[in-house]
Amino acid sequence: GTSGAIMTMIMTVCGPGDKIIVPRNVHKSIMSAIVFSGAIPIFIHPEIDKILGISHGITTDSVERALEQHPDAKGLLVINPTYFGFAADLKKIVDIAHSYKVPVLVDEAHGVHIHFHEDLPLSAMQAGADMAATSVHKLGGSMTQSSILNVKEGLVSAKRVQSIISMLTTTSTSYLLLASLDTARRRLATEGREIIDRTIKLARWIRSQVNEIEHLNSPGEDLLGTNATYGFDPTKVLISIKDLNITGYEVENWLREKYNIEVELSDLYNILCIITPGDTEKEATILVEALRELSREFHHLAEKVHAEVMLPDIPLLALTPRDAFYADTEIVPFEESEGRIIAEFVMVYPPGIPIFIPGEIITEENLVYITTNMEAGLPVQGPEDDELKFFRVIKEHKAIR
Repeated sequence: GTSGAIMTMIMTVCGPGDKIIVPRNVHKSIMSAIVFSGAIPIFIHPEIDKILGISHGITTDSVERALEQHPDAKGLLVINPTYFGFAADLKKIVDIAHSYKVPVLVDEAHGVHIHFHEDLPLSAMQAGADMAATSVHKLGGSMTQSSILNVKEGLVSAKRVQSIISMLTTTSTSYLLLASLDTARRRLATEGREIIDRTIKLARWIRSQVNEIEHLNSPGEDLLGTNATYGFDPTKVLISIKDLNITGYEVENWLREKYNIEVELSDLYNILCIITPGDTEKEATILVEALRELSREFHHLAEKVHAEVMLPDIPLLALTPRDAFYADTEIVPFEESEGRIIAEFVMVYPPGIPIFIPGEIITEENLVYITTNMEAGLPVQGPEDDELKFFRVIKEHKAIR
């Protein structure tokens, strides 16, 4: 699937010890590829929306700074658009990277449809990216697991891509999946604009209805205009429920139990509904009615809530994630872990940004950050020990030269 395409992109441009610039809020398949390749990740913090408690994309300024400091980077990875539908100025980011002769790799898992409608952000290949992993099955109508890896010859070699992809994917190709990709491709090429136009109109109607419901808010184009929010995909309907004083997880369960509605994701402050060509006015009306009832049912709890989302500092990397992954490890108590090298992922939702990745040095600031988040009720994910009383750390280490 797309994870395999993402691994192929990274392993095409990076070998052991090579640098790759990536946003801190990347999908775990990207970190897996970094472990496989032995690359050294150079992280850029995405912009955080303090009101909604979500992370957006990376800015052109942060890309410029990262490339000034690391002109020897072998690649730059960008998410286009984010899970919540926001896109950075990808064309400008590509131009900046190409001025350093650095290839741009795009995680386009949530953007197969954006190529086919003028109201949507630029697609990776329209913006001039070198490679893009595009998940056709999520919103393009092909079967689950099917995905396309777009490649532009020049800074990357198509032959190299082919040799890596054949190492990572099955030799027993599923023609069912290939046929579904071909059908979805044809449908998007011939009817894509019309289908997506209907979907956009439906999503905009839902958003306008939600914004009339007391205590709920569905932001959209109103968030555009910052460095990190250059474009927006309206089919991603993000609904802020924090002023009802209940969590997104509770709303997700309530919608499932009462209305048989399955949302795409929930966090402490929001739920995300993705509107697809498979949705009709019937489903849209049921969703809006359900949200009206939700507002009435929890009206007595409502109060203005401020999202408590902070950014953790990025710790120093003492080992490549690959060396940390293969190193001998031991378990130490949380309060005794400062100064040790962590061997597991730790992240907080929202905003879904890793606090630690394997190979980083545990700092007091980030331990305090974890404690503060847990006290605020934010779930911490990743470590073996759910209660975070212990961390898995490296037994002994030699730092990267």
